[in-house]
Amino acid sequence: MAAFKDGRGVTAESEARKRRLARYDFAPDPFQVQAFDALDAGESVLVAAPTGSGKTVIAEYGLEMAIESGMRGFYTAPIKALSNQKYHDLCGHYGNDRVGLLTGDNAINVDAPLLVMTTEVLRNMIYARSPALDSLHVVVLDEVHFLQDAYRGPVWEEVIIHLEPTVRLVALSATVSNADEIAEWLTTVRGPTRAVVEGRRPVELRNMYAYGDKTTHDIVLAETLIDGMPNPKVLKAEAGERSFDRRRRGGKAQRSRMFPPSRLDMLDVLRDNDLLPAIYFIFSRNQCDESAAACAKSGLVLTSAAEREEIRDIVDARVVGLSDDDLAALGFTAFCAQVESGIAAHHAGMVPTFKEIVEALFVRGLVKVVFATETLAVGINMPARAVVIDKMSKFTGEHHETLKASEYTQLTGRAGRRGIDSIGHAVVVWNPYVAFDQVASVALSRTFRLSSAFRTTYNMAVNLVRTHSPQETRHLLNLSLAQYQASRGVVEVQARITKRRKEADRLRAQAHSEFGDIDDYRRRFVRDPGERDRSAIEASLMRLRPGDVAWFDDKPGLVLSTSVRAKGVKVKVLFGNRALRALTADELVHAAATETHLPLDGVSVTGHQGQIIDQGDPRVLRELAHRIVRLKLERPPRPTQSEREQHPCAKDPDLKFKLNAAKSADRIEREISQLEARADRAAEVVSRRFDDVIRDETSAGLTPHRAPDAGYIATVTMWAHGGELADLLDDNTTPGDFVRTMKQLIDLLRQVASHAPNPATRTTAEAAVNRVLRGVVLSASTMPIGGVA
Repeated sequence: MAAFKDGRGVTAESEARKRRLARYDFAPDPFQVQAFDALDAGESVLVAAPTGSGKTVIAEYGLEMAIESGMRGFYTAPIKALSNQKYHDLCGHYGNDRVGLLTGDNAINVDAPLLVMTTEVLRNMIYARSPALDSLHVVVLDEVHFLQDAYRGPVWEEVIIHLEPTVRLVALSATVSNADEIAEWLTTVRGPTRAVVEGRRPVELRNMYAYGDKTTHDIVLAETLIDGMPNPKVLKAEAGERSFDRRRRGGKAQRSRMFPPSRLDMLDVLRDNDLLPAIYFIFSRNQCDESAAACAKSGLVLTSAAEREEIRDIVDARVVGLSDDDLAALGFTAFCAQVESGIAAHHAGMVPTFKEIVEALFVRGLVKVVFATETLAVGINMPARAVVIDKMSKFTGEHHETLKASEYTQLTGRAGRRGIDSIGHAVVVWNPYVAFDQVASVALSRTFRLSSAFRTTYNMAVNLVRTHSPQETRHLLNLSLAQYQASRGVVEVQARITKRRKEADRLRAQAHSEFGDIDDYRRRFVRDPGERDRSAIEASLMRLRPGDVAWFDDKPGLVLSTSVRAKGVKVKVLFGNRALRALTADELVHAAATETHLPLDGVSVTGHQGQIIDQGDPRVLRELAHRIVRLKLERPPRPTQSEREQHPCAKDPDLKFKLNAAKSADRIEREISQLEARADRAAEVVSRRFDDVIRDETSAGLTPHRAPDAGYIATVTMWAHGGELADLLDDNTTPGDFVRTMKQLIDLLRQVASHAPNPATRTTAEAAVNRVLRGVVLSASTMPIGGVA
């Protein structure tokens, strides 16, 4: 191998380094050399670089150092699919006997010198004080920018804080603008850590914009940026579309020339411009499925006869563990027709077996286009020639937000295959809700500040109390990135509060009406769902219990069950006309108002979690509907149109404008409250939250944590007694969600089987695992042979 030099031209080669890099047939890039230098100097390293730039080489260099030292190296990944892929990659070089895998589904050769695992598994090993950590030399933390994720981010910080300082870290991240700050924090917590930043993509990215032109009825594919500025041709075509403010003030808007291309039209454009294979990001599971189905139904075929035969062989090999009934319930025939045409969907609602098939086919170049949710952007290595973003906004659960520059970078990171494509293409499709200049601004942005999402959870509190003294616990918590950034950022927060307060005051002045009290008018008459208090609605649903009769907007309904999902509370409600609905906060304008509690004698059974109603028995539902009707509840009074027209503010000619101003002021004041809370908690913010968590909830004045949800008991019981998958799935339960829930249950049962003090309980838990771990659940818990490559 030829000698290589670092960025200063100084020889950075040693015999040890030559051995570690002997398997690569290319000279390392300067940023890789900088990372090697840091590791050789005994430092940890934070590598911030684009997808596909070669961060993995640095990770493997660190693992090689662990092997040479006679100690162990761990490689952690955020998802199981990525762990499986990395396991197979390392086995290919080191052999199966030197590499192990440890996830919630698989435990293979766990005493091997190199062990691949999910980040949560390492966190649990640390809290359990596993002896496997005694000989640990290097830990690779892949996708470390996940620490800003609201749900899983704290796990990365827990690992960083609690690992022994003697363990060297190789932290791999997407490109971030505050890498030096993160490295300074790592140095504070763990010792010398060097930030290595590479901003250059391995494959040049070309930002494109697609829209339909009404004057020609053609689909136009134009470059987003010309000489670093928004494309003037596109700006001209869009003229008039972004004239909401002028229309609100009575101005006249020019008619836009643009229309949104259909997804089928977009595939034609991609094929005609030689931009396949492509990943087509759509922020909706249903729309991913509908798009794949529509393309297949149209007769679109992107594969050759030889490719279709190869696809059939791969699919058949992957589904051998599934019964014909399970395959029928999963829509296997339609799935096969789609992938054989070179088209597929990919999202969390699919069973893992189907997702793994799609991944394997796409990596082999057999599937040409995948309609995927954004979860694929942080998944396994699936680069494409082009990435299409269906909309530049997505629904957060409360409102639509334009994609941040960091999200855009993450999605488009898959565009361009190193060694295959000289240019990767990122295509944004026009829609009327995000202006083209906003799209161009996001494409130009290079700002991606990594911020902590660290919070004290009950699981963390229990583990810390069990293993550390109160003084040690506070010290560890104050080492978090959340505390580090909170203390440093107080001045910036205060400056933003001042700026936003001025904006709120300006809007309040605009909202003032000389005709009357605008706030009184809003409270009494405004029914726009955008004005509603979603948090109050969510809280009202959280308080409901089976048997409660409550007003859901203008209709009384009986609560049958409640459950908590990732996006909030879901309530199953029966109405007097026997209609059965699953309601969330997004479907209500007003908070649910409890009227009474209906006795459920004779129509329910009592379990550990309260009363359980058999929702599948029509006789039970009919009887309950009759009971609702017999209550003869009176509809809560609502303001009349006459009362609205008689309000003094109704005479204000600028009423609509002032209502919008008041609404904007409310939103800003909520933001200000959050900022002020941040500033107030800047000193020991994390440890104070820990104190709150370890006290009794009620005595601390916190909202009591809701009871466990019993709504899934009937489904689990049917499955454990041999029920068919088709009978368990409905509009609210996708195959992927069902499998995920079953696997979580199995994980819990295995913990009970291992730790329950009563032998009978342990035996029962083991038997329950065997009853549930079957069919599609068992198939999803078995690692695919050969990974996804």
